[in-house]
Amino acid sequence: MFFKRDNPTAAAPDIDSRLAAFDQSYAGLYPDDPKPWDGAVAPPKPKKPFLGKSRWWWFSRFVGASLALFILLILWLAITAPLSKSLQPIAPPRITLLASDGTPIARNGAIVDRPVDVSTLPPHVVHAFLSIEDRRFYSHWGIDPRGLARAAWSNAFGSGITQGGSTITQQLAKFTFLTPERSLTRKAREMLIAFWLEGRLTKDEILERYLSNVYFGDNVYGLRAASLHYFYRQPERLTLSQASMLAGLVQAPSRLAPTKNPERAAKRAKLVLRAMVANDAITQAKADNTPVARLDVRVRDSLPTGTYFADWAVPQARLLTESGYADVRITTTLDARLQNIARRVTGNTGLGKAQVALVAMRPNGEVVAMVGGRSYKDSPFNRVTQAKRPPGSTFKLFVYLAALRAGMTPNSLIADTPINEGLYRPKNSGDSYRGDINLKEAFARSSNVASVRLYQQVGGEAVAKAAEDLGVTSKLNLDPSLALGSSGITLLELTSAYAGVAGNAWPVEPHAFKQEEQGWIEWLFSGPRSFSSRSHQMLLDLLGATVTDGTGRAARLPIPAFGKTGTSQDNRDALFVGFAGDLVVGVWIGNDDNSPLRGVNGGGLPARIWRDFMSQAISGAAPKSKPKPSVKPDPEGPIAPLDLPELPVNLEKSDIRFDEKEGVTVNTEVGGVPLDINLGRDGIAIQPGQQENEQRR
Repeated sequence: MFFKRDNPTAAAPDIDSRLAAFDQSYAGLYPDDPKPWDGAVAPPKPKKPFLGKSRWWWFSRFVGASLALFILLILWLAITAPLSKSLQPIAPPRITLLASDGTPIARNGAIVDRPVDVSTLPPHVVHAFLSIEDRRFYSHWGIDPRGLARAAWSNAFGSGITQGGSTITQQLAKFTFLTPERSLTRKAREMLIAFWLEGRLTKDEILERYLSNVYFGDNVYGLRAASLHYFYRQPERLTLSQASMLAGLVQAPSRLAPTKNPERAAKRAKLVLRAMVANDAITQAKADNTPVARLDVRVRDSLPTGTYFADWAVPQARLLTESGYADVRITTTLDARLQNIARRVTGNTGLGKAQVALVAMRPNGEVVAMVGGRSYKDSPFNRVTQAKRPPGSTFKLFVYLAALRAGMTPNSLIADTPINEGLYRPKNSGDSYRGDINLKEAFARSSNVASVRLYQQVGGEAVAKAAEDLGVTSKLNLDPSLALGSSGITLLELTSAYAGVAGNAWPVEPHAFKQEEQGWIEWLFSGPRSFSSRSHQMLLDLLGATVTDGTGRAARLPIPAFGKTGTSQDNRDALFVGFAGDLVVGVWIGNDDNSPLRGVNGGGLPARIWRDFMSQAISGAAPKSKPKPSVKPDPEGPIAPLDLPELPVNLEKSDIRFDEKEGVTVNTEVGGVPLDINLGRDGIAIQPGQQENEQRR
């Protein structure tokens, strides 16, 4: 605002008077407006800083805290992350299981081989992988921003050479330390571990571990195993065409495996060659003159990757072998001869849709045969080790063991009469009762009411303790129905418990591999327990009576045999478990949907399968054929002439008469001629029959 002076010689008015005059004139023009200022000009108020601090202060603190957190995470990884894990194969190496005689029976696990050494590989092998997977591998710090941008550009505009955004270091971090989930959290952890790997390992070490573990399809892991599998040569001798094909498989090994999709593998190999040209690893002319690699797959694995026994044995084998890249061959306890017998006797049963399971073991727990179902191909579910089904009356072994521990004997009496009191009122099969009988007969006849009465006398905890002592680990419901086997347990548990009785050493732990003998100190403190000779003999009396005189008569053998039948409610499960010689065998039949069986109980088909297995498995257990009766000549009898010709006797038209004086007379026809043949004291007399005499007359 400028003010014009009317009188230049007059004194200039002060600023305050001028402002006051302006306020008055302004207020007259706009009386409703507030005064823009009052007196002196007030300076603008400065904005208050956030929480008393400037934005720059907070930004610097945030950057510092993030950096400190990153350093702490790196230190935490350096201390806790197992760097040795990146040295191990990412998939369990292959294990070949052998039968006890050395026969291969199954092969399980990945095909792996020794790690590679980058310094011994031809340059074109290394360049093939770097060009298609991580062309700036030797220049970045584990994360490649340019590679991420290039991958995004390629995906968006289709440059023709598709590359992933993850570096080789990130890939190693992912398949070594992390799960395959797709999430931002996993990606962040992957980058963090990649930084850590770059700080702990050299570039060549990272590349070696990557090439030794990456997946190439066909269950093959690592460059050496893949080179041998697809081209039957060591990676140090790979040609450019072979190297380009192997490098191309890494992106999608299952989809690009040349044994299954040779066209896709060849197309991908050409793409690798183009990437090598773009990376100045080879010339365009070299790429154009490189043919498609020819496969040389010489070994086709004919062994099954899984069987019922192998699926159960492999986890045990992993614990016995050291972690590494080498294939392992390990001998199991499986007996090839007994396994074939088990397969044969369970396969010829005519069960319809019902399933059958059989397990055979030595008294020390060595499993020698296992059939977990009718067909592993149709159903790998193992009904020996995985199915928990009610064992029926086979569980009565533990009830009677608890009774013997309580002071009873096989001659002790128990009421085999209907139970008419209480909420639980079981019945005997067929409503058959025998009054007061001894324990031996009650066990052999499988009396339900007697077993429940024993359970009530000794208590559920005593019965459960008897089962636990013999190796049953499944949860048991402590109610009177437990006496009849209402709680589900596996056939393997049940058979192992009977093995403890067979060998008088319990509990028995079933196993698939030979175990070292315990030292005397270990045996003293943790060795198996055993029954007294008297208690053991009483158990054998009970189990033997079942086979000789009870419900298990269909399992009788020419040698001593012991066992127990079992049938669950509504005939849903039928079992026979027993032992003879040096074998303990359990047989189960049932439907997977738990529907009732028709006409099958434990004393029927399961007992016969058990008998058929034992008779073929154990020397001397086969039923002896009845000898043909031999006719001894009677020195005092008539002399039979030896020069009589054989006569075609028509037995359908023969009449035989016996007489004390005349002997035996046969009226028959020989060649259409009626004859009377008499065998008496004077020998054999042949004369024309009555019809012949009448014709002559």
